Amino acid sequence: MLEIIFFYLAATIALIATALAMTRANAIHALIYLIVSLLAVAVIFFLIGAPFAAALEIVIYAGAIMVLFVFVIMMLNLGKEGDARERQWMQPRIWAGPVLLSLVLFAELLYMIANIEGSLSHPAVTAKEVGLSLFGPYVLAVEIAAMLLLAGLVGSYHLGRRYLERGE
Repeated sequence: MLEIIFFYLAATIALIATALAMTRANAIHALIYLIVSLLAVAVIFFLIGAPFAAALEIVIYAGAIMVLFVFVIMMLNLGKEGDARERQWMQPRIWAGPVLLSLVLFAELLYMIANIEGSLSHPAVTAKEVGLSLFGPYVLAVEIAAMLLLAGLVGSYHLGRRYLERGE
C-alpha cells in the first residue's frame, strides 16, 4: 500500500515539476524544474523494480542536460551583465520550490532503499536483462538510433565548421 502512495506522490511531483518547467520564462528556472521532473521519473522507475533504468535516467538525462546547459552558458559568454543576472538568480526564493520537491523525492527514495526487501512487488530488472533485450529482439532499433545520432553529430559538425570558416 505504501508503494502505491509513493508512486502517486512521485508522479504528482513529476507532473508539477514538468508543468513548472514549461511555464517558466527563465531558461535556468525551467531547467531546474525539468531536472526535478527527471528525478521523479527515476524514483518511479525504482519503485516499479527497475533500479538500473532509474540510474540511467539520472546519469543520462539529468546529468547530460546539466552538462549541455553549462556548455551553452560558456558558449554565450554573456560577460559582466550575465554575471550580475546569475547572482540575482541565486536568491533563495527561486530555489525553494525545486529544493522542496527534491527533498520529498529524496525522503521517499531513502525510505524505499531502507525497506528494499519487502517494498518491491516486482523482481528487479538487471543490467544484463536490459542488455539482452537491447541486443536481442531490438538490435535493429538500437542500430538505427545509433545511425541517427551519428548523422546528427556529423551534420552539426559541418554546420559549425561552415559558420567558423565564414568568420562570423
